Amino acid sequence: MASYSSRVRADIARWLKTGLIDTPTADALERDVEANERKSLSFGSILAMMAALLFGAAILIFVAANWEAIPRLARVAALFAIILAGYVGGAVLKTRDHAAIGEALWIVAAAAFGGSIALIGQMYHLSGDEASALITWGAGTALAAVALRSNPLTVAAVGIADAWLFFKGFDYYNRTEFPHFFVVMALVLFAISFWTRSQAARHLIILSVIFYLVLLAMHHDTLQVAVPLVVASALLFAAATFAAEPVDRIVQLGGRLPLHALIGFLTGLAMIQFELADESNANGGFAIASAIALAGIVAAIMLGGRESRGLRWVAYAGFAFELAIIYVVMLQSMLDTAGFFLAAAVLLGILALVIIRIEKRMKAPSTEGAAA
Repeated sequence: MASYSSRVRADIARWLKTGLIDTPTADALERDVEANERKSLSFGSILAMMAALLFGAAILIFVAANWEAIPRLARVAALFAIILAGYVGGAVLKTRDHAAIGEALWIVAAAAFGGSIALIGQMYHLSGDEASALITWGAGTALAAVALRSNPLTVAAVGIADAWLFFKGFDYYNRTEFPHFFVVMALVLFAISFWTRSQAARHLIILSVIFYLVLLAMHHDTLQVAVPLVVASALLFAAATFAAEPVDRIVQLGGRLPLHALIGFLTGLAMIQFELADESNANGGFAIASAIALAGIVAAIMLGGRESRGLRWVAYAGFAFELAIIYVVMLQSMLDTAGFFLAAAVLLGILALVIIRIEKRMKAPSTEGAAA
């Protein structure tokens, strides 16, 4: 399927050929499309990144397998040579219009840096744990992303920060303080993403912050975390919907802030519902939370569903979840086998009917416009 920019360029050529626009106008439109075109990874670039990761893993496994047979100085020199070759070689290839391969070599260098931390730490018996190694690895990758202004390295740094958050958040055997430092990491990486022009990193950071809040709710009072998350998400959705252009100029998320706000809104309400899903609250707080969730889903679809298919599908998934949890919590007496399957069939039928009707309403204005 042709991309949006490709279709616009084809339309510009057709308009110029039919005389609808003149040559200066066509050139101006071409420049505007090129300036605002969203750079995305091609399939070849994705394969190059995957090959780079596999190549880096192969090198590190080879070095680790022959670790004892290699002299100590040669081990350190080999590891630093791989890192240097990856970064320098990638920079050279980038300047020669081989961006995908250059970025792939930078990923190899970043992976080699992470492996070097583990191997050198083992060789010199350096104190520390996996979490400390991940922080060092992430900091080095982030610095490389800033120095090279690399989109993939920024995403890699966010991924390493997420791995640190996961290990610290689920460290049940060596329970220490909660990883609040992730907030600082997220803010720094979010700022870096503007310098490296990494919209993908910003999307990942926002989702990571929601995951951080879920972990925080698991370790502390759920309602004290979930309620502010719901309120903040609703406010963000309203701002991103009613002041879309100025807000997106600030966050630069390609108009997808409402999608993230809806995810945060539904996540916060789900935590509240799980917290209140007992017999004493099923007809009180749980019912109120469920009503707010359903009203929010309807409002999200009506306000932002026409412009975003992704937002509609998140809303549909949230609606299906709400139907399921309301049934399970408030109709527990009907949960025998036959009743469950009958109710599931009815709920899925209702969901399918709602989705079909919404999609028809979303398509109707564009069809009428084409007819006019």
